[in-house]
Amino acid sequence: MSPATRTPRLAIAATSAAIGVLALVGCSSTVTGTPEPSAGGTTTSQSDVDLNTLLIDPSSFPAPYDALVLPQQAISQAAPDLSGIPAGAQVSPAGCKPADQDFSPEGTAMIVGTDNDSRSTISIELTAVDEPLSARKKQLEQCGEVTATKSGATSTVTSTLTPPPPIGADETLAVRQTVASGAGGDAVTQSMLTLMAQIDDIRVSATFMSFGSETPDTATLDELFTSAVQKVKQG
Repeated sequence: MSPATRTPRLAIAATSAAIGVLALVGCSSTVTGTPEPSAGGTTTSQSDVDLNTLLIDPSSFPAPYDALVLPQQAISQAAPDLSGIPAGAQVSPAGCKPADQDFSPEGTAMIVGTDNDSRSTISIELTAVDEPLSARKKQLEQCGEVTATKSGATSTVTSTLTPPPPIGADETLAVRQTVASGAGGDAVTQSMLTLMAQIDDIRVSATFMSFGSETPDTATLDELFTSAVQKVKQG
């Protein structure tokens, strides 16, 4: 799939039964930096809780966001978008590749709100993890620029840590990322702002994603992130 083809899919997928096309199939990224040990194989669930029961309700998303809880079979396609690195991509150095996820209901849950006019989304993802959020922070610090390659397509992921969100949690983290792929008329830039918090073995991530230079909707992102963290803390 060419970058130009993939651009409109983000908005379309989040509001249709074909949500699986949300994934950036066929992308690749390259990373520069000091290789570090991988963030740790496949992430395994630490509890038997169905994380979908801890997601905020679609009605929590204000207009113009049209929110949808992703069906479990679509999450494995959509989740890699939030790191900018497709599943199965060749990443250099290898230590900059995010840990594999458990995509069962006890491992990952996701809700996506789409603003169809601006083709931007806000995603809330809950994951069961077996490592502290500080491990992800260290990886991002080591991997400020990454190049990934899959199916002959290459993209560059640039990450910059920003001040962590002030919210009650074991650990918090914030990162701005851009994913640049294609060239000339097919060039695409995907921009993301992600807020993270960890409560025990559950990681909460809220990501604003857009294409081009769309200004992040930080007010709505912060509001939904706060609601998501509170929901997990309440259990």
